[in-house]
Amino acid sequence: MGKFFNVNAACMQELHYMVDISEQLEKIKSMVDAGQYFTINRARQYGKTTTLRALRKLLEKDYVVVSLDFQLFGEAKFKNENIFSLSFGRSFLRELRYSHADIKNGFAEALETLDSDVKARREDFELQELFEDLSDLCRSLSKGIILMIDEVDSAANNQVFIDFLAQLRGYYIQRDEKPSFQSVILAGVYDIKNVKRKFVSEKEHKVNSPWNIAADFLVDMSFSTQNIQGMLLEYEEDHHTGMDTGEVASVIYDYTSGYPYLVSRICKLMDERLVPDGIFSDEKDVWTRDGILKAVNILISERNTLFDSLMEKLDAYPQLRDVLHFILFQGKDFFYNPDDEAINIACMFGFIKVTDQNRVEVANRIFETRIYNYFLSLPESQNCGIYTNALQNKNQFIKKGHLDMRLILEKFVMHFEELYGDQKQAFYEEDGRRYFLLYLRPIINGIGNYYIESRTRNMERTDVIIDYLGEQTVVELKIWRGNAYRVVSESR
Repeated sequence: MGKFFNVNAACMQELHYMVDISEQLEKIKSMVDAGQYFTINRARQYGKTTTLRALRKLLEKDYVVVSLDFQLFGEAKFKNENIFSLSFGRSFLRELRYSHADIKNGFAEALETLDSDVKARREDFELQELFEDLSDLCRSLSKGIILMIDEVDSAANNQVFIDFLAQLRGYYIQRDEKPSFQSVILAGVYDIKNVKRKFVSEKEHKVNSPWNIAADFLVDMSFSTQNIQGMLLEYEEDHHTGMDTGEVASVIYDYTSGYPYLVSRICKLMDERLVPDGIFSDEKDVWTRDGILKAVNILISERNTLFDSLMEKLDAYPQLRDVLHFILFQGKDFFYNPDDEAINIACMFGFIKVTDQNRVEVANRIFETRIYNYFLSLPESQNCGIYTNALQNKNQFIKKGHLDMRLILEKFVMHFEELYGDQKQAFYEEDGRRYFLLYLRPIINGIGNYYIESRTRNMERTDVIIDYLGEQTVVELKIWRGNAYRVVSESR
């Protein structure tokens, strides 16, 4: 499912290294075997499409699998029932003939009926007629038919899609009398069970989505440390870098929490960028903790479709932005509440995850740092005096390639006192964290990175963890309540 690439200059052959997801696929297959209808709803670039492809190969041994992609339909195909039904029928037929041309007997007759209805372009061919033909197809086969539809988000705002779900629901409920699909799998970001039916009249009315028949999809699609190590072992067999695959996998997981795209992207950057760009002279030096940190720094600073999507969501959903600001800068605890719209939006788009204690936290260190950088780059932050001071004096904090953290802390306290010491408003610990990150960012920008350690069991923070040129520094940002001032930092 996850993969990164190595292009051999001699033969220009692209090599794929895949994470073993056989365990996840077997769990999904058990749902199919049980005749369940469900949605694989996960955040962008979480491996949904790749999972469907791998699942299809697994299921084709026992079932007839028809895989469609609503993103290819286009808006016009959802204009009304007739247009959608004809379009769906054509796509269904094309896919069926391409993948299962060897099926004969009664199936061929049922297939011909659907084909004739579609070719005739009957104006009365709508969802009811489409599903009657599909039911006849299901009846004619000894094998069950699995319907997979990717990118269902493309259709979610269309009434005809809601009506399509209603037909699936009706045949699901009556499938002991009216043959229907063995299983239906929809894939997208949004949970289709939350799609509402909308009627436009004097006022808008909403009722529950007809997809309430869907089973809960509880399969963990993230990569474990063992998943990542398996991919690295395969890579190591070809490249002989001498890496400690267990340690490298563990560090990659620490930064990504197993988010498939982030795992793959870090590995791809290490494989393709670090030696050619002159960051390392030898491949053996790449596959180390230091190499991972370099790749993470590149990743956090780049533009890609995943980060673009995340930033668009922050602009589109003010309540989402507020929740993340509370979590990151105020350390506020949020417990998962299915009735909290902002929390649900954050979970759906992959910004946060729910812990075993039912608390929510940012999904991974890379997202955390990227979102911190987003907030710290806003004009109201960069126009702050503390940021300007750090930017003007950043060269003095790097000595022989090392970050002088003691000097940074001492100068930060001095500049903070100069700028804000006379203000009478109450000082909050969260303000200190925000100001310190504003001070730190221009100093390490482009070379180092940071993240915020999770709360410990006694609800205190270890606070800022800074990675800079292979050295890691832990800085505790606490209001000092003793009788004397001291600067405390720990490097490792």
